[in-house]
Amino acid sequence: MTAVELKGKVAAVTGATRGAGRAIAVELGAAGATVFVGGRSTRERRSPIGRDETIEETAELVTAAGGRGIAVRCDFTVPEDVDAFRARVEAEGDGRLDVLVDDVWGGEADTEFRVFWEQDLDKQLRLWRNSVQAHLVTLHRLLPLLVRRPGGLLVEVTDGDSDEFYSGSLAYDSVKVAIRRFGTVMAKELEPHGCTSVAVTPGFLRSEQMLEHFGVTEENWRDAIAEDPHYAMAESPHYVGRGIAALAADPDRHRHNGRALASWTLMREYGFTDLDGSRPDWGRWYEEVFKAGVDPTSVDAAKYR
Repeated sequence: MTAVELKGKVAAVTGATRGAGRAIAVELGAAGATVFVGGRSTRERRSPIGRDETIEETAELVTAAGGRGIAVRCDFTVPEDVDAFRARVEAEGDGRLDVLVDDVWGGEADTEFRVFWEQDLDKQLRLWRNSVQAHLVTLHRLLPLLVRRPGGLLVEVTDGDSDEFYSGSLAYDSVKVAIRRFGTVMAKELEPHGCTSVAVTPGFLRSEQMLEHFGVTEENWRDAIAEDPHYAMAESPHYVGRGIAALAADPDRHRHNGRALASWTLMREYGFTDLDGSRPDWGRWYEEVFKAGVDPTSVDAAKYR
């Protein structure tokens, strides 16, 4: 992909403070897009999650990659905040929105993996509000801008490309299923406007939080394989970001309308690589190793990358 394939296009990425959202914004910028970066964490005020990453940093990374990054502080559960976000897009994006990537999450501190009735109910309800409610508000307020011109792309970022796997947490699982469903069913409502809607999932993500969980960095992430052998298939957040950028640049992307896609299915379609030049295929690994009950330490992971 060259840095001109999305030149002149305007994108908005929610939940772009860190993780997949940040990397998706950067990769859209690397393809030449103007990217409005939305999230709650700024240099002046942290979100309740309390992490150090900020939307200003993300916007600067977008610009450094070759695009134009515009940071907009927004709580996507609040309609008035999203109205203000839309006003910025209209004012500074020449009244257009070509790509909407809905990645807002905010459930890191509230996810619990144990029997549901033993979990903290307030946490589970807050998790639902910070994700499902935020996605609904975002769609309600920003889709009217996306459908102004034919060819718009909506990407709902979730976890998993099917309902087969149960995560072990009812609230978490129901959130991700709901968001995946948004991406597939909005295809019906966007079709008359000439727009495309999909759901997209990363694989085993090397987000900032996941790296910290394993006590590693992006440079030595392979050390975590000793703790979890399936981490051999870990992918950087830029992997799914490159997949979404390739999808956005595809003039024939409407053939994917209504599908639930994954970083690995996009890789098979468009042939991009991760930051290290590899092509991790979590989907194949899941079927042939994880689901099949094969000892992952006995498998040559290089054959799946």
